Amino acid sequence: MEKIMEILKELRPDVDFTAEKALIDGNIFSSFDLLNLVEELSDAFDIEIETDDIIPANFNSAEGIYGLIQRVLAGEESI
Repeated sequence: MEKIMEILKELRPDVDFTAEKALIDGNIFSSFDLLNLVEELSDAFDIEIETDDIIPANFNSAEGIYGLIQRVLAGEESI
């Protein structure tokens, strides 16, 4: 989770990622932010995030992103 928080804070230092639960639904992340985030996460964790995984439930909060990373690392299907 620490690495995810570092990536998020680097991407958007103006957002409180410990409290925010609507990064996508609240239009806090632009599509450009989301693309950058997916690329950074893919590089940092040496994973491939599938297009089907890029849904609000996986990216609305740091916890959602953490869950996605854990599922991808475990080789599980998207939710």
